[in-house]
Parts: sequence; structure tokens; C-alpha cells
Amino acid sequence: MTNHPIRTTVIGSYPFPGWLEHATQNLDQFGGADIEEMIEDAVIVAIHDQVSSGLDVITDGEQTRIDFNLSFYGFIKGIKENTESIRKWGPPAHDQRGKNEIIEELTAPNGLGVVEEFERLKRLAPDGPTLKASIPGPYTLSGRLLPNGMYKDRWAITEAILPFVRQELEDLVAAGCTEITVDEPSMSCYAYKEDTNRFVDIFNRTVEPIVGKTRLSTHLCFGNFKGHAVGYRKIANMLPAFLDFKVDEVHLEMANRQFSEIELAAEFAKKMDVAIGIVDVKSYYIETVEDIEASIKLCLKHVPADKLSVAPDCGLSQTARWAAKKKLNSMVAGAKKVRKQL
Repeated sequence: MTNHPIRTTVIGSYPFPGWLEHATQNLDQFGGADIEEMIEDAVIVAIHDQVSSGLDVITDGEQTRIDFNLSFYGFIKGIKENTESIRKWGPPAHDQRGKNEIIEELTAPNGLGVVEEFERLKRLAPDGPTLKASIPGPYTLSGRLLPNGMYKDRWAITEAILPFVRQELEDLVAAGCTEITVDEPSMSCYAYKEDTNRFVDIFNRTVEPIVGKTRLSTHLCFGNFKGHAVGYRKIANMLPAFLDFKVDEVHLEMANRQFSEIELAAEFAKKMDVAIGIVDVKSYYIETVEDIEASIKLCLKHVPADKLSVAPDCGLSQTARWAAKKKLNSMVAGAKKVRKQL
């Protein structure tokens, strides 16, 4: 486990190699062994890019997932995919991702697949970096499922999914995972209009069995689909309730918002470590090492160095790989530069 100040980390996802994008659109031309080879090769690519940048914490790049959460519906029984109601033309936005129908009781008899992802990462990653697994929380997972007679609203769907996520978290810890992020961007997106205390209750019940058994974090952002946000982008709406999340670290999107509300990071730092997004994944401006250095020094005005991690704002899956690599390289170089000055 990395224990120096200003850790460098990522959220979870990483861009797919171009050949993987092509292959996923032509899977009927590949056999099962071909697909497994493809998955392993893609994870090796993601590991290579992250390790080459010098990151302290890496993931498998979520190379086996569609989006950061949609592929999980393939592990949950009782769902019928809906592709008809979505908007297929026009500017890219979140309404182009379909909401699926629930046709029977929701179950996940074989888990959610994250343990298998982590086991592959352990097998392929070199010694050195901390290995992190990420999983969407139940409220975020509920967002693309339509209520019905059995599950009357989003809250009911969330409660049905909660045990699946909780079990996956327990299984990850049993598999030796020492760092886990539970992504709940839907909570941060809707904090302005929903009951934030209810969000905290849901989150804490989800993670309860693994608190204190692994380094646990949550990622709070305002959405990123093809470079577009979806939520009302204010951290103030999350306070004070989100200070009660039972986590070791909270991740806050900042770079895309020009570090608006950076002073509120100090409130989180009183209760937990803080990972701050200092790389804008929605922009193709490549942050320089000097940019990163300045951003970290701004963060240090509000978060002590030994409690600070730095990361991209969100997962990198919606950013072209060439840009993602350059951004990570600058981020790590800038962090190392500031670290030497402490």
C-alpha cells in the first residue's frame, strides 16, 4: 500500500484500444477463446499505460465493461434490455442510454463479475502499484431500470440491488483486494433534489460488512457520457450529509469545474482522506506539469498532503487513449515534483 503524501490514482475506467472497439461490434466473428484472449490483451494494455505513467494506484481499466455500469445488467437476472425508447440521433447525451425493463424478481446468482476482474488484474499486474477494484453502488445501478408492479420506484429497485453489491464487496475483500471504490455518481448528481441522508443510509448499509477491512473510497461526480455532464454540479448540496459516508477516502470532481468550491474539500478532509480530480477528462487540453503543480498547491491549501490523492475527474473511458496517456503522464510528473518540495 502506498503511504507517501499526494498519492496518484485513477477512478476505474480507461479507454478501450481501437481494435477492441471494433471487435466488440463484430463479436459474431470471434469464438469464446478469441474473446477471452482479447479481454486479457486489453487489460494488459491498460495496465501497461498506467504503470508506464508511474501511477501509485492502478485498475484493470474496466476493459470488460460496457460503459462503467451498463454491463452489470448482464449479471442481474430479471432484466429485459430496452433499446427502442432511446434517442438515437442528434447530440450525444445521457438520454441515448436506454432504461431497461424488469420482467421478474431481480437476482444475481453468479455475482457481478468484479471479483473475476480483480483476479485477472492480480495475475497480470507487476509488483509495485496498489491494485484497485471499482464497482457502481446500488443507487447508481438502479438508474437505468424502469419501476414496475414489483418494484414501485427507484428506491425499491435500489434496495433489491443493494445485497448484490454488498456480497460482491465481501467477495472482493476475501479475494485479497486492499482498495475498493464504490462509484455513486447518481448520488452526487441528484443531491440537489433528493434526500441526502437517505443516500448516506443506503451507501453505509451497502459497505457495512467491509468497513475497516480494505481501503474504501467513493467517487462522486456529475456524470460523463461522451464528454457531457448530467447533474447539477454543486458540491455544497452534498453537505453536511455526505460527511457521514463510512469511507477512508472521497473523490471529488474539480478540474472540469475550474476548482469551484475547492474550499469545501477541507470539510471532507476533517473526516476522511480526499482524492481531488485535477485532470479534466472532458477536455482535450493536455495539462502541463506546471498546470498540475499549480493545481496540487491549490489543493494543499485545503487538504493536508498526507490526506491528499490526485486523479482524473472521472474514469478515462470517454477520453481518447492518446490524450489519456499524456494527461496521466503530466499528472504523475506534477505530483512527484510537488512531493519533492514538501
